[in-house]
Amino acid sequence: MNSFAGERSDPLHGLPRVLMWSVIGALLLLPAIAMQFTREVHWGPGDFLFAALLLGGLGLGVEWIMRRIGGQTFRIAGIGVLLLTIMLIWAEGAVGIFGAA
Repeated sequence: MNSFAGERSDPLHGLPRVLMWSVIGALLLLPAIAMQFTREVHWGPGDFLFAALLLGGLGLGVEWIMRRIGGQTFRIAGIGVLLLTIMLIWAEGAVGIFGAA
């Protein structure tokens, strides 16, 4: 720790967070880019909103887990459960795997 204002002296301190949010932003851009090159990707504003809410919730959940849960094993388990939940919600939204006949 730096003695001035409690700042860290590690230059890579915030890199994992910036990287995570950058990947989330890039994932949201991929369908928009794909729609320019193929007719097989048809996302409307609602689809982008749904994806942004899911991925933003994932990012906030990871942030919360990393700040509030101690112990690497519990953090990994928490993030794993969060990822599984997001993937199941995404799959249900995409193809309706849980029986909405």
